[in-house]
Amino acid sequence: MERAPAHSAVAVLGASTKEDRYSFQAVRMLKEHGHRPIPVHPAGHTVDGIAGVKSLDAIAEPIDTVTLYVNAGISDGEFDNILKLSPRRAIFNPGSENEALAGKLEKAGIEVVRACTLVLLRTEQF
Repeated sequence: MERAPAHSAVAVLGASTKEDRYSFQAVRMLKEHGHRPIPVHPAGHTVDGIAGVKSLDAIAEPIDTVTLYVNAGISDGEFDNILKLSPRRAIFNPGSENEALAGKLEKAGIEVVRACTLVLLRTEQF
């Protein structure tokens, strides 16, 4: 797995405003590690001081990674939006497993990682 370049943009799909949620912690830790997290949630809320967007298709800048914190019922509808962003990789965090989507992304040339973003960051594997 290739590491993300410093200052890369990372879409956090399912970002929460609740500090105890892993998706909130991912936004914070990505920022602490020098990346540019983009919180994505239908409410479009600000997460840890970072303005969010309501959907992946609202992102206009190049994205290195999409990290998923939503269940398969939600992520099933995101294939086209992820494909349009053309990220280098997609990370399926625990609880967001979706083998059908992962397979389609891999066929489209997007690296699929089944791991925890927080652990990857803490172990310098992100």
